[in-house]
Amino acid sequence: MKRNFFLLPLCLLLFACGESEDNPDPNGNGDDTAIDWNSAADKSSQALIRSFWNAGDNYFNYDSNGKADFHYWPQAHALDVLVDAWLRTGDNTYRNYFDRWFEGVRIRNGNTFRNDYYDDMEWNALAMLRAWKATNDEKYKEAALQIWEYIKAGWNDNAGGGITWKKGMEYSKNACSNGPACILAARLYQEFGDEKNREWAFRIYNWEKTTLFNSNNGTVYDNINSETGEIQKNWVFTYNQGTFIGSAIELHQISGERSYLNDAVLAADHATGSLVSSSILKSEGTGDGGLFKGIFIRYFTVLIQQERLDAAVKKRYVQFLKYNAETLWNDGTSQPSVFYGPDWRTSPSSSTGLTEQLSGCMLIEAAALLRNKEIM
Repeated sequence: MKRNFFLLPLCLLLFACGESEDNPDPNGNGDDTAIDWNSAADKSSQALIRSFWNAGDNYFNYDSNGKADFHYWPQAHALDVLVDAWLRTGDNTYRNYFDRWFEGVRIRNGNTFRNDYYDDMEWNALAMLRAWKATNDEKYKEAALQIWEYIKAGWNDNAGGGITWKKGMEYSKNACSNGPACILAARLYQEFGDEKNREWAFRIYNWEKTTLFNSNNGTVYDNINSETGEIQKNWVFTYNQGTFIGSAIELHQISGERSYLNDAVLAADHATGSLVSSSILKSEGTGDGGLFKGIFIRYFTVLIQQERLDAAVKKRYVQFLKYNAETLWNDGTSQPSVFYGPDWRTSPSSSTGLTEQLSGCMLIEAAALLRNKEIM
């Protein structure tokens, strides 16, 4: 992921101004009786295909205006949304894009899935592992396993361990390159039983928790520079909170130890209490930042579904997600295009970017999933 650093001052200002704000609907009890979440999710995911799919080169365009710039890491999340929609509906309209995506993304990435950014590879491996589980098509499994071999090479002993952010920048150890790697290692272990992957999952998690996680308040810091020893504590993003939640849940499922679930809850409480404006997840800008909230929502939704989650906590989380989804659908969606922007309270005008669209899609698909499971 190539950082859009020019957006960071805005993001930090938003975080600083929103630590504690009035909640207009603290119980999340807005009237959503008019919202058919399955219909909303259909419209949402269909809009992703209709307005962003590049039929000539078989990948998703940078924006709804047809800008064909290829960015590797959002492609993974686009595939994830297609998998979400197909699992929910069984509609082969979504399934028919999987194989085209596989070829198009590989070709545009230099005829390989290898990339200099370790987090980018992790996202694509995670998405393809999900595609394999959904389809049993071996090419997705083989690609995910191949990428995992590339990713493991990013571990070094700088800063006590961890996977580096980018090849050639071995001093930079980031939450974004370790949280998803832990999730991937854990899922590979659960699918295929390789004990080495179990060891990798715990090793990565323990490094991130001891290095970048504040166990007092649930903050996940962005990175540590091993050359200076400085931890970047001013950059606190929803996606780092989300991937830490996801990795903690995976280890909870593997080990059965409640301490990991407690870590996930602590990180979720920080995000839902501090990275918000009036109980709505804050805008983190466009570009890379446009995807951050969707990533948080994906793993937050997994947390909500945990059987051992305290009932009162689950209720609070469901209300939070429900209120965000209602607000996005009622106030933050441009109709009839079904476009989403970086602020879920304000609809974009005539166009939007792929990353912002994906975050909105993930939220609406999450609402449909929880409704169908009778959780929301």
